[in-house]
Amino acid sequence: MDINKIIKELEDCPCGRAHTVDIKAVKIGRGLKDRTADILKEYDFPRKLLAVADKNTLNASCGIIEILEDGGFEVRLKLYENFREPHISFVHEIEDECKNCDAILSIGTGSLNDICRMAALTSDKEFAIFATAPSMDGFASATSPIIENNIKSTLPARQPSIIIADTEILAHAPAPLKSAGFGDVIGKLTAITDWRISNLLSGEYYCERIADLVRNALKKLISMADKVTKEDAKTAGLIMETLVLTGLAMKLAGVSRPASGAEHMISHFWGMKKLEEGKPSDFHGKKVGIATLALTEAYRSLASDKDIEFCDDAPDWSSIYDAYGPKFYDYVKEMNLRSATEGISPKLLSENWDKICSIIKEELPTAEELKDILTKAGCATKYNEADIDAELARLGILYHPYMRHKIILSRLLAMTNRSIDTLTSICS
Repeated sequence: MDINKIIKELEDCPCGRAHTVDIKAVKIGRGLKDRTADILKEYDFPRKLLAVADKNTLNASCGIIEILEDGGFEVRLKLYENFREPHISFVHEIEDECKNCDAILSIGTGSLNDICRMAALTSDKEFAIFATAPSMDGFASATSPIIENNIKSTLPARQPSIIIADTEILAHAPAPLKSAGFGDVIGKLTAITDWRISNLLSGEYYCERIADLVRNALKKLISMADKVTKEDAKTAGLIMETLVLTGLAMKLAGVSRPASGAEHMISHFWGMKKLEEGKPSDFHGKKVGIATLALTEAYRSLASDKDIEFCDDAPDWSSIYDAYGPKFYDYVKEMNLRSATEGISPKLLSENWDKICSIIKEELPTAEELKDILTKAGCATKYNEADIDAELARLGILYHPYMRHKIILSRLLAMTNRSIDTLTSICS
């Protein structure tokens, strides 16, 4: 991936913002594991580093520690058993472990990267990633979703200076991980829809060039959906490139909007409530794919509905607080001190409804088309395939809009005579 070319094409962007990144290089290709030390040295990565992995990711990248050491790096290894959830306590562990190192190298994906990325910022260490599976879109991100008190919040973090991915390793990653990565990318369909609608109604910043970067990446990946679960290096590399690009789009825009909308909020709600019960949550991207399908069905239903009526925003706060539960009461209250719909009147919504419907039709396939795409890619399409019961699925669909202070179409339904649970079959 040519980072400099992407930045060059975004110069003098009509959105009025300067688009910058901290990444020096993204290397995706066959046989790159053996060249890891050389690539890091080429971009002046510090020689004294903390490598962070779990037993699965270290096994997938078998021999990488020796390759680094033979290449002149002094490596301290922090090895976890089977890392899944990015708790703040693990960030503090990495902070302690890297005190006598100059840089952090995450060997893996997902939550491992998240804790390393945040620890790199708080410890002021340079950061790089050696990816072992194309499973989520946060590789190039400058934020980390971190869990504290069972709440997953997106916090400032350090963007990696170098990302390396060997397509042979990616291709042999477990199929569920590759499908989860595909599901995470598919979520950009509803994310961009929500972004455009917010821009239309509130004037929130929006960049068409960055949205196009994401759309074009999506088109390429969707065209290869039937190859996602195969051990195909070319497809695995394309998934990885798309995941990096969508994460990069967030840094370029300076906001999460190009890659995260209502679909991510639903996934986070489901994950939060599972954690509260002391149960592990399924892959984030897997849940995002399911949520994207449910939202696509609901949004497309709205776009074809001729009997929408508009009213003042009057949420049922008692039901909302009950859905989140007493442990999250203060959090939900804080997120909604100012309503996300502030400044959006029934009149404004009514006057722009035709445009909103046009945006939905421009950005989203039909639910049937999307289900077919997800199925080809081996993705889950039903909540019970992600170990989510019917009640949790319903609560997430109904109450996710109150999890963040963000204008999303599902939040605006409180100002219509429609309820999202009646617009999608996920709740039936």
